[in-house]
Order: sequence, then structure tokens, then C-alpha cells
Amino acid sequence: MGSVKVFIDGSEGTTGLRINERFESRDDIEILHIDPELRKDAAERSRLINSSDYTFLCLPDTAAIEAVSLVENPDTVIIDASTAHRVKSDWAYGLPELSDEHFEKVRTSKRIAVPGCYASGFIMMAYPLVREGILGPDYPFTVPALSGYSGAGKKAIALYEAEDKARELFSPREYALSQMHKHLPEMKTITGIDTEPVFLPVVDDYYCGMIVNLPVHASLMKKRMSPEQVRDMYARYYEGQIFIRVCEYGAESDTNGFLSANAMAGKDYANILVTGNEDRIVVSAVFDNLGKGASGAAIECLNISMGIDPATGLVV
Repeated sequence: MGSVKVFIDGSEGTTGLRINERFESRDDIEILHIDPELRKDAAERSRLINSSDYTFLCLPDTAAIEAVSLVENPDTVIIDASTAHRVKSDWAYGLPELSDEHFEKVRTSKRIAVPGCYASGFIMMAYPLVREGILGPDYPFTVPALSGYSGAGKKAIALYEAEDKARELFSPREYALSQMHKHLPEMKTITGIDTEPVFLPVVDDYYCGMIVNLPVHASLMKKRMSPEQVRDMYARYYEGQIFIRVCEYGAESDTNGFLSANAMAGKDYANILVTGNEDRIVVSAVFDNLGKGASGAAIECLNISMGIDPATGLVV
């Protein structure tokens, strides 16, 4: 296979920059660069999109929708890291580990939506529970989560990294208090649950890495299981997957009973851990919000679409 032509629309944002970095050591990728002065010029963007085999959209939703409208080349594959197309039924949802059907849709589709970071964690935990009939779609999901500030956008990153940053930025801060976070629609739609979960995200004063938690009341299970049995279910469900790995039951003892949200920084796969007791179980997904939660997931989807080893160029 010759070099694959790739255009990154929005290459100056955090996700775009990380995608660029991951291509630096690959000789099978030819990056199509845009003149910085023309990065918002629709005609030049259209030329590059339609000259590419793959275009990554690392843009706000409105700009991503506009970019898709510029596609004329039927062979160009769009991999969109925005929120704009994640619940569109004609787009592949870029979490191929969920099922063979998800993998095949990523492999064959010309339109791939990269999941949100928090949504990735919730869905990789909730989807098997619902699909296997352990929790019903009417289960009242609650999702506490903690992330570094790198996923908050360029302006927020600049605030966190300023020498004279505001005092409150040194502390963990809960946000999206109106329960209108942009990841909620995909959390509901992809898992097939009846209502959006109560979502409690917290951003903290470290760069990257996140932990997403899914608490389960055993008394509300359709199939009552112990924590060990829940862990074994995940191990079977994700057997052979390299981007979602299920830790041994009791693995938290290796870190003195603590789970660190930034433990997976720099890696492109997620760890799932199950803790708790016979009455209250907590499933946790730990991963890099810039890895399996963003640019790493985007490149995994590219690799699958190209028909090569999904781990090419990634840290697994």
C-alpha cells in the first residue's frame, strides 16, 4: 500500500496536534498541510478534504458540519472528533470494541464519529451490562468522573497553565451542573438506555488522564451478580481486545486501595476495574482522555478502516 493522504481540519487544537504527533513516525501517511492563513477558507479546505483519503475533523460542531458539506469525493473517509455526528445512525460510532457490528461499521464506513472522552468510559462499561441483560435500560445510571484539564479546550488550558492562574484553578471543580453536558446524548443513544444518566464531571489541576465511574446497586440488577462475577463478565466480553483491558479482581490493592485518574496518561487503551461489595458495586474505567478518549481512538479507527493492525502508531 502506498502512502495514505490525510488532511487534519483543525490541526491547531489539542486533538489535532496529538494526531499530528502520532503520525510523525509513520511512513505510510502523507499529511496534506493547509496554509495557516487559509485554515478557515472554505475553498482551500474543500480542495484538501477532497484530495485526501482520510480527513480528520478536529473542529467545533458547526465547523464540522460545514466540513462534511464540502465533501464531493465519494472515496474520502471523514473521521469526526466533534460532537456533531455521534448519534447519527448513518455514521459509525468509533468504539469498535463494543461488538462485531460496531467494528464492521468502522471498517467499512466513509463516515466515522469519534466518541467523547467521558462517553467512551461510560459506554464501555454500561453497554455490556445492558446488552447482557444484567441491568435494564430503565436503570437509573449515575456517572461521577474526574479528568485533567487538557480536554477543556485551548482557552481553559491556557488558564490552567498561566503563571498567575486564579486560585480556584488549583482545586478540583465540578461542572456541567445543569445536566446538559454535550456527551449525554451519545451516552443514552449508544447504550440504548431509557434516560440520560445523572452525570457529575470534575476537572482537576493536572494535564491528562481520567477516571469514569459507574455505581451499581445490586438490588436493582435484573441478574444479581457479585463484584467478582461482574468482573468476569467484562473479561469475557472484552476478551482479546487490546484497547479495553479488564483488570483482575482486587487489582486496586496494587496501589494501596487507590485509583489514580492519571495512571494511564500517555497510553491509548483503557483499564476497567470492578470494586465494591455484594450490595454496592463500582465499575471504573481509567484511561487517557487524549488517548482512548480522543486522538488515540481516532487513529485506531483510521487503522481499522485502512485494514492494518489497529495498534499501529499507538501506545498499547
